[in-house]
Amino acid sequence: MSELINGGCLCGEVRYAAPVEPQFQSQCYCRECQYISGGHPNVILGVSAAHSRYTKGQPKAFERPGMNLPAVREFCGQCGTHILSRVPSFPDFVMVKVGTLDDPSIYSGSQSNAQLSDAQTFHHVDPQIAGYKRWPEGM
Repeated sequence: MSELINGGCLCGEVRYAAPVEPQFQSQCYCRECQYISGGHPNVILGVSAAHSRYTKGQPKAFERPGMNLPAVREFCGQCGTHILSRVPSFPDFVMVKVGTLDDPSIYSGSQSNAQLSDAQTFHHVDPQIAGYKRWPEGM
């Protein structure tokens, strides 16, 4: 396997390692991500689920009830830092939150903006970046 990137939560109780080469870099504007981020899009790296692992501690998980195919959102039970999401329509990937990376400069910028149908009027959406009303198939 290739080199790994490392990250974790604010308090240090949960740590992870993931492949250094993300499959995609994106911003998600869905309402669920707005809740998790405090109102703005979630900035994420899509990395291999098979090659990502927790190296310290175990996160708590949350699935929003009443949704068809809800994302599983994993977070630190101690400090509440949202670490990653597992999205049923992308079973091969985990969506790592860029703010949890030890070196956030690994994120070189969004390649796409997804779930724009949920974007708020106060969100800045760069028109130079590909945008999708919903996640594109097979991304």
